[in-house]
Amino acid sequence: MLSRIDHSGADLSRADLNLLVLFEIVREEGHVGRAAERLNLSSSAVSHGLGRLRRLLNDPLFLKTPKGVVPTARALELAAPIADILARVRSVVATAAPFEPATSTRRFTVGAPDGVSAVFLPPLLARLGKEAPGIDIGVRQLLPTQGETSPDRAWRGALAELEARAMDIAIVPTDQFPPRFHGRVLFEEDFVLAMRAGHPFARAPTLDRYCAMRHLVVSLTGDPYGFVDRVLAEQGRARRIALTVPNFMFALAVVAETDLITALPRRFAALHARRFGVVRREAPLPLGRFRLTAVAPQVAMMDAGLAWLFDRL
Repeated sequence: MLSRIDHSGADLSRADLNLLVLFEIVREEGHVGRAAERLNLSSSAVSHGLGRLRRLLNDPLFLKTPKGVVPTARALELAAPIADILARVRSVVATAAPFEPATSTRRFTVGAPDGVSAVFLPPLLARLGKEAPGIDIGVRQLLPTQGETSPDRAWRGALAELEARAMDIAIVPTDQFPPRFHGRVLFEEDFVLAMRAGHPFARAPTLDRYCAMRHLVVSLTGDPYGFVDRVLAEQGRARRIALTVPNFMFALAVVAETDLITALPRRFAALHARRFGVVRREAPLPLGRFRLTAVAPQVAMMDAGLAWLFDRL
């Protein structure tokens, strides 16, 4: 049973955590009998539990049909919050037990820009397949705060999500963050230009010709002004952004079929450009280098499982 009174004064004496598990299973199965089999209970026990849950939440929750049960509108609203509660409880229970990679069935969430996740995922998954086949990974796409030019400020949203436990590890292109976070540089990165095979620019990649080309920029919001434009502006130059797309993999697919050119992370392009028929060229202007850093809250690193995954990255 959960504690008797929460901070709002609501009575939680009837809020048996098993009722939330029962809710989740009944919703997934859409049938009391099948839910009972999964829970190793009798159908009457499941029906009794549903009765308690209905009184607790003041809603019928599931309505009988000839083929089973269907959730009410209120049940559909509750599905996501209840799933989140159970995921957090399961995470707490998992971290309380000794961590054994070979037998663990934990799930971790890693956030990164897509040009970064496409680099670290293949070797990470290969290693997990050998050392920890039961571990699952969720990947969240991280993006900097729009219009923010300072790297440490541009990725503050990712740090806030880490502290809220919305994800376990973030991989961001900065090594500047508060001391309450643990960080480790994974690799350094820079950008190269990418274009279709046979593109005329590839034969003479000068700065004048670069500025005359039609460009593609990766931008989730559609903002056509990127870091390359800031570098060009410092030299009194400009370019035409003919298209924006929301991620680097989409950018590869588009430049492969058009005369657009784009700037891509070097390691990402090295891994994926060839299968799209895309060639790479050095940029005719310095685009700078940056460090990719894996970050997690210091307190979270006390979790042996998280620390293990951090080391594998």
